[in-house]
Amino acid sequence: MIRPLAVVTGASSGIGAATARALASTHEVICVARRTDRITALAAEIGGRAVTCDVSDADQVAALAAAVGDRLAVLVNNAGGALGLESVADADLDSWNDMYATNVIGAARVTKALLPALLAEGGTVVFLTSTAADGGYEGGAGYCGAKAAERAIAQSMRLELVGQPVRVCEVAPGMVHTEEFSLTRFGGDRERAEKVYSGIPDPLTAGDVAEVIRWVVAQPPHVNVDRVVVRPLAQAAQHKVHRV
Repeated sequence: MIRPLAVVTGASSGIGAATARALASTHEVICVARRTDRITALAAEIGGRAVTCDVSDADQVAALAAAVGDRLAVLVNNAGGALGLESVADADLDSWNDMYATNVIGAARVTKALLPALLAEGGTVVFLTSTAADGGYEGGAGYCGAKAAERAIAQSMRLELVGQPVRVCEVAPGMVHTEEFSLTRFGGDRERAEKVYSGIPDPLTAGDVAEVIRWVVAQPPHVNVDRVVVRPLAQAAQHKVHRV
Protein backbone atom coordinates (compact mmCIF):
# COMPACT_ATOMS: atom_id res chain seq x y z
CA MET A 1 0.00 0.00 0.00
CA ILE A 2 1.37 3.40 -0.97
CA ARG A 3 1.19 5.84 1.91
CA PRO A 4 0.47 9.53 1.27
CA LEU A 5 3.49 11.81 1.50
CA ALA A 6 4.17 14.27 4.32
CA VAL A 7 6.94 16.83 4.70
CA VAL A 8 8.02 18.04 8.14
CA THR A 9 10.53 20.89 8.31
CA GLY A 10 12.74 21.40 11.34
CA ALA A 11 12.60 17.64 11.90
CA SER A 12 16.02 17.27 13.50
CA SER A 13 14.74 17.73 17.07
CA GLY A 14 11.86 18.75 19.30
CA ILE A 15 8.38 19.18 17.88
CA GLY A 16 9.53 18.50 14.33
CA ALA A 17 11.05 15.12 15.17
CA ALA A 18 8.05 14.18 17.31
CA THR A 19 5.68 15.16 14.49
CA ALA A 20 7.58 13.05 11.98
CA ARG A 21 7.22 10.07 14.32
CA ALA A 22 3.51 10.79 14.91
CA LEU A 23 2.72 10.95 11.19
CA ALA A 24 4.82 7.93 10.23
CA SER A 25 2.06 5.41 10.99
CA THR A 26 -0.13 6.87 8.23
CA HIS A 27 2.28 8.71 5.91
CA GLU A 28 5.63 8.38 4.26
CA VAL A 29 7.46 11.24 5.95
CA ILE A 30 10.20 13.35 4.42
CA CYS A 31 12.25 14.66 7.33
CA VAL A 32 13.68 18.07 6.48
CA ALA A 33 16.35 20.02 8.40
CA ARG A 34 19.90 21.31 8.14
CA ARG A 35 21.48 18.60 10.33
CA THR A 36 21.87 15.66 7.97
CA ASP A 37 23.01 13.16 10.58
CA ARG A 38 19.93 13.67 12.74
CA ILE A 39 17.31 13.50 10.00
CA THR A 40 19.03 10.52 8.39
CA ALA A 41 18.80 8.61 11.68
CA LEU A 42 15.17 9.68 12.16
CA ALA A 43 14.18 8.69 8.63
CA ALA A 44 15.76 5.27 9.14
CA GLU A 45 13.85 4.89 12.42
CA ILE A 46 10.43 5.69 10.95
CA GLY A 47 10.83 4.32 7.43
CA GLY A 48 10.86 7.75 5.85
CA ARG A 49 13.27 9.85 3.81
CA ALA A 50 15.71 12.59 4.74
CA VAL A 51 16.28 15.76 2.73
CA THR A 52 18.86 18.20 4.01
CA CYS A 53 17.50 21.70 3.53
CA ASP A 54 17.93 25.16 4.99
CA VAL A 55 14.52 26.76 4.48
CA SER A 56 16.15 30.19 4.15
CA ASP A 57 18.05 29.06 1.04
CA ALA A 58 16.07 29.29 -2.21
CA ASP A 59 18.18 26.73 -4.08
CA GLN A 60 17.87 24.17 -1.30
CA VAL A 61 14.11 24.64 -1.14
CA ALA A 62 13.92 24.14 -4.91
CA ALA A 63 15.83 20.87 -4.46
CA LEU A 64 13.37 19.86 -1.74
CA ALA A 65 10.45 20.49 -4.10
CA ALA A 66 12.13 18.33 -6.73
CA ALA A 67 12.57 15.54 -4.17
CA VAL A 68 8.91 15.75 -3.15
CA GLY A 69 7.61 15.46 -6.69
CA ASP A 70 4.14 16.12 -8.06
CA ARG A 71 1.90 15.20 -5.13
CA LEU A 72 2.02 16.02 -1.41
CA ALA A 73 -0.60 15.26 1.24
CA VAL A 74 0.80 17.16 4.24
CA LEU A 75 3.25 19.98 4.85
CA VAL A 76 4.16 20.88 8.42
CA ASN A 77 6.03 24.18 8.59
CA ASN A 78 7.89 23.71 11.85
CA ALA A 79 11.37 25.09 11.09
CA GLY A 80 12.20 28.22 13.04
CA GLY A 81 12.61 29.22 16.67
CA ALA A 82 13.50 32.06 19.00
CA LEU A 83 16.79 33.88 19.42
CA GLY A 84 17.41 36.12 22.42
CA LEU A 85 15.20 37.82 24.97
CA GLU A 86 16.43 41.40 24.87
CA SER A 87 14.43 44.60 24.91
CA VAL A 88 14.00 46.50 21.68
CA ALA A 89 16.54 49.03 22.98
CA ASP A 90 19.13 46.26 23.29
CA ALA A 91 17.97 44.10 20.38
CA ASP A 92 20.40 42.11 18.27
CA LEU A 93 18.81 42.83 14.92
CA ASP A 94 20.92 40.19 13.19
CA SER A 95 19.06 37.68 15.33
CA TRP A 96 15.79 39.28 14.28
CA ASN A 97 16.82 38.80 10.65
CA ASP A 98 17.56 35.15 11.34
CA MET A 99 14.20 34.61 13.03
CA TYR A 100 12.31 36.21 10.16
CA ALA A 101 14.37 34.27 7.61
CA THR A 102 13.28 30.93 9.06
CA ASN A 103 9.92 31.46 10.77
CA VAL A 104 8.45 33.77 8.12
CA ILE A 105 10.30 33.81 4.80
CA GLY A 106 11.34 30.17 5.15
CA ALA A 107 7.79 29.01 5.83
CA ALA A 108 6.50 31.07 2.92
CA ARG A 109 9.25 29.85 0.59
CA VAL A 110 8.63 26.16 1.36
CA THR A 111 4.86 26.55 1.12
CA LYS A 112 5.08 28.38 -2.20
CA ALA A 113 7.44 25.75 -3.64
CA LEU A 114 5.26 22.81 -2.55
CA LEU A 115 1.84 24.35 -3.18
CA PRO A 116 1.40 22.82 -6.68
CA ALA A 117 1.98 19.35 -5.21
CA LEU A 118 -0.44 20.09 -2.36
CA LEU A 119 -3.10 21.27 -4.80
CA ALA A 120 -2.64 18.14 -6.91
CA GLU A 121 -3.17 15.90 -3.88
CA GLY A 122 -5.78 17.93 -2.00
CA GLY A 123 -3.37 18.39 0.86
CA THR A 124 -3.03 20.10 4.22
CA VAL A 125 -0.60 22.81 5.31
CA VAL A 126 0.08 23.19 9.03
CA PHE A 127 1.89 26.27 10.29
CA LEU A 128 3.48 25.74 13.70
CA THR A 129 3.24 29.22 15.21
CA SER A 130 3.12 30.08 18.91
CA THR A 131 1.02 31.83 21.52
CA ALA A 132 3.76 34.46 21.13
CA ALA A 133 1.81 35.51 18.03
CA ASP A 134 -1.06 36.66 20.26
CA GLY A 135 0.79 39.76 21.51
CA GLY A 136 4.10 41.14 22.67
CA TYR A 137 5.88 40.47 25.92
CA GLU A 138 9.02 42.00 27.39
CA GLY A 139 12.04 40.87 25.43
CA GLY A 140 9.91 39.11 22.85
CA ALA A 141 9.42 41.71 20.13
CA GLY A 142 11.50 39.90 17.52
CA TYR A 143 10.06 36.43 18.11
CA CYS A 144 6.49 37.63 18.71
CA GLY A 145 6.66 39.64 15.50
CA ALA A 146 8.00 36.70 13.51
CA LYS A 147 5.29 34.36 14.74
CA ALA A 148 2.57 36.95 14.17
CA ALA A 149 3.84 37.34 10.60
CA GLU A 150 3.77 33.57 10.12
CA ARG A 151 0.18 33.53 11.39
CA ALA A 152 -0.67 36.20 8.81
CA ILE A 153 0.60 33.88 6.07
CA ALA A 154 -1.83 31.18 7.20
CA GLN A 155 -4.72 33.62 7.44
CA SER A 156 -4.08 35.10 4.01
CA MET A 157 -3.57 31.74 2.30
CA ARG A 158 -6.83 30.41 3.67
CA LEU A 159 -8.63 33.28 1.97
CA GLU A 160 -6.62 33.02 -1.24
CA LEU A 161 -7.23 29.28 -1.61
CA VAL A 162 -10.92 29.19 -0.77
CA GLY A 163 -12.68 26.84 -3.16
CA GLN A 164 -9.47 24.91 -3.83
CA PRO A 165 -8.63 21.55 -2.26
CA VAL A 166 -5.96 22.66 0.23
CA ARG A 167 -6.57 23.06 3.95
CA VAL A 168 -4.54 25.72 5.78
CA CYS A 169 -4.23 25.11 9.52
CA GLU A 170 -2.34 26.62 12.43
CA VAL A 171 -1.16 25.05 15.68
CA ALA A 172 -0.09 27.57 18.33
CA PRO A 173 1.59 26.04 21.39
CA GLY A 174 2.28 27.74 24.68
CA MET A 175 5.10 26.57 26.94
CA VAL A 176 6.74 23.44 25.52
CA HIS A 177 9.79 22.00 27.23
CA THR A 178 11.96 20.57 24.45
CA GLU A 179 15.65 19.82 24.50
CA GLU A 180 16.69 22.77 22.34
CA PHE A 181 14.15 25.62 22.09
CA SER A 182 15.18 27.70 25.12
CA LEU A 183 18.77 26.48 24.93
CA THR A 184 19.00 27.93 21.43
CA ARG A 185 17.21 31.09 22.48
CA PHE A 186 19.80 31.75 25.17
CA GLY A 187 22.87 30.83 23.13
CA GLY A 188 23.56 27.53 24.89
CA ASP A 189 23.15 28.89 28.45
CA ARG A 190 21.58 25.79 29.99
CA GLU A 191 20.99 27.32 33.42
CA ARG A 192 19.07 30.24 31.96
CA ALA A 193 17.15 27.94 29.63
CA GLU A 194 16.02 25.69 32.47
CA LYS A 195 14.77 28.65 34.52
CA VAL A 196 12.08 29.21 31.89
CA TYR A 197 10.36 26.01 33.04
CA SER A 198 11.43 26.09 36.69
CA GLY A 199 8.60 25.15 39.05
CA ILE A 200 6.07 24.56 36.29
CA PRO A 201 4.25 21.29 36.87
CA ASP A 202 4.19 19.36 33.60
CA PRO A 203 4.90 21.79 30.77
CA LEU A 204 3.92 20.53 27.34
CA THR A 205 6.22 18.06 25.62
CA ALA A 206 7.08 17.84 21.94
CA GLY A 207 4.96 14.70 21.79
CA ASP A 208 1.91 16.56 23.10
CA VAL A 209 2.12 19.09 20.29
CA ALA A 210 2.84 16.41 17.70
CA GLU A 211 -0.33 14.60 18.71
CA VAL A 212 -2.34 17.79 18.15
CA ILE A 213 -0.79 18.14 14.68
CA ARG A 214 -1.56 14.50 13.92
CA TRP A 215 -5.20 15.08 14.95
CA VAL A 216 -5.50 18.21 12.78
CA VAL A 217 -4.18 16.34 9.75
CA ALA A 218 -6.43 13.33 10.41
CA GLN A 219 -9.72 15.26 10.16
CA PRO A 220 -11.98 14.54 7.17
CA PRO A 221 -11.10 16.54 4.06
CA HIS A 222 -14.06 18.91 4.48
CA VAL A 223 -12.97 19.87 8.02
CA ASN A 224 -10.48 22.74 8.28
CA VAL A 225 -9.07 23.36 11.74
CA ASP A 226 -8.20 27.03 11.38
CA ARG A 227 -6.24 27.35 14.62
CA VAL A 228 -5.59 25.26 17.70
CA VAL A 229 -4.09 26.87 20.81
CA VAL A 230 -2.56 24.33 23.18
CA ARG A 231 -1.00 25.18 26.54
CA PRO A 232 -0.03 23.26 29.66
CA LEU A 233 -2.65 23.39 32.42
CA ALA A 234 -0.25 25.52 34.47
CA GLN A 235 -0.25 28.29 31.85
CA ALA A 236 -3.57 30.14 31.87
CA ALA A 237 -2.29 32.85 29.53
CA GLN A 238 0.98 34.13 28.10
CA HIS A 239 1.47 36.25 31.24
CA LYS A 240 -0.13 33.94 33.83
CA VAL A 241 1.83 30.83 34.80
CA HIS A 242 1.51 28.72 37.96
CA ARG A 243 4.81 27.70 39.54
CA VAL A 244 5.34 25.55 42.62
